[in-house]
Amino acid sequence: MRIANSKTRSEMGLDFVLRNINVQTPFGINLVKGITPFLPGQEEELKYEYKKMDIFVNLLNNKKKVLQELLRELMEVKATLFTIDRSENNVLSMVELFEIKNLLLRMEKITHIMADLMLKPLEEFQLEEIKPLLDTLDPRGDRLNTFYIYDEFSKNLAPLRTEKREMEILIRKEQKRLKLELEAKYKLVFTPKFECYIQKSNENAIKMVRDIPEMIMNDQDYMTVTYTIKPTNEVYELTKKINLINEKLDDLEFQVRKSLSKEIGSNKEILIANCSKIGQIDFNLAKAAYAIEHDCVKPVIVKEHIIEITKGRQLEVEEILHKKGKVYCPVSIGLKTGVSCITGANMGGKTVCLKLAGLVVLLTQYGFYVPCVSAKIGLSSYIHILIGDSQSLQRGLSSFGSEMEELKEIIDNCKDRAFVLIDEIASGTNPTEGLALTKAIIEYLSEGPFISLITTHYDGVNNSKNAKNMQVTGLANADFKKLDKEIKYANRKERIEIVGKHMDYTLRDLAKNEKVSKDAINIAKMLGIKEEIINNAKKYM
Repeated sequence: MRIANSKTRSEMGLDFVLRNINVQTPFGINLVKGITPFLPGQEEELKYEYKKMDIFVNLLNNKKKVLQELLRELMEVKATLFTIDRSENNVLSMVELFEIKNLLLRMEKITHIMADLMLKPLEEFQLEEIKPLLDTLDPRGDRLNTFYIYDEFSKNLAPLRTEKREMEILIRKEQKRLKLELEAKYKLVFTPKFECYIQKSNENAIKMVRDIPEMIMNDQDYMTVTYTIKPTNEVYELTKKINLINEKLDDLEFQVRKSLSKEIGSNKEILIANCSKIGQIDFNLAKAAYAIEHDCVKPVIVKEHIIEITKGRQLEVEEILHKKGKVYCPVSIGLKTGVSCITGANMGGKTVCLKLAGLVVLLTQYGFYVPCVSAKIGLSSYIHILIGDSQSLQRGLSSFGSEMEELKEIIDNCKDRAFVLIDEIASGTNPTEGLALTKAIIEYLSEGPFISLITTHYDGVNNSKNAKNMQVTGLANADFKKLDKEIKYANRKERIEIVGKHMDYTLRDLAKNEKVSKDAINIAKMLGIKEEIINNAKKYM
């Protein structure tokens, strides 16, 4: 069973974070796609993961110049695993050999950079030796980012190539001699490739060139006929010899490619191991950069199942607010085994608190730094958020039916150390049944070894033994005179934004039997609902 389903990952913001992890290599991309969480019992492995992160965060803060060089090399790494795999039983093409040489050049440079960064404490980032293989593919040692079958690959290549060049020179000399003769005799103009272009409209020129025995038509379009110099017997014989040499060269080059492919194949395990290490370097560097950019910190991992977050932020919501020029209000929350309920008006940010807690826990269990001032996290075995589901509505289910589907999934999968988050359960049915169902769910969850965080409009529903009740501070500390003054002449959109600006989204613990403040009535009044309605509403409270 997965720790969290795709909806939970998406709603809490984990998928948002993963989309914004800026990995550079195909191997880093594969790590992001295949990322797996750390589960209870793997606390030491997770701490080691953070040890790696610590190193890259420290490097980013202190050795930016060297890391920029590393980043440039990572950006040049291409997907080559298929080519590496092919090399065992196939003869690689010139393009594929270039891919491998390019990869080896990147590996060599990354090895030198990592040595300069002095990452000896973590051997998994130290690449295996590839210099002998690179020297085999680069016998001249010039380390150019190209691939050519050099003469040094075979003692027979140089003599054949020399002989071929000599014959090509003789052909060119013969063609040049004929070109000069034809230009002088017929006043023709040839290109450096010994081609002569004649306009079709010039019938006399066409007839003249057609009758020249040393010329032959090579091509034509709707305006022009292209003639070239006909090969002489000498050129014909030389061309035949060149073709024979080319066959020998093709065979020699094939044997070279075969030998090189075999050598690459014999180093397959080393190359794949290095690709994996490059992916790790890329992924950890990207995670560290993201952590620094978003003011994230390393959480403290503990054995007991608790969640303590100080001034946490939900990164996806924070980005939306920043784009609108608004400031995110951090929230602190402490959770342990039992049921914790958050109450407050609809504009109070209860759902965001839910998603924030879930995001911090998920990021922790996937080995990321977390967006808060500090966090103490005990690992969960199962995490699920129950929140409005438009997908189920599209399938023809009511919102209540969708909730009951997911509630069943939660109950079926909840084991020891589960973390359950529920956003206003049973709000889609009548209040009497909704209240009864909410109380029953809270009672059930309070008896299990779970941490449950629930948002609700219902007051006094959480009276279990392990109960904790919280409320969004909301407008409790607002200056209503100032707020009324700001809102008086504002339009509809501005009034809502003004109320939001005065909202305090932090959570406060409620004492047992403490009355919950009614922000909804205050908000309705400020947004222009008639006083008669407001007063009547108060009578029913």
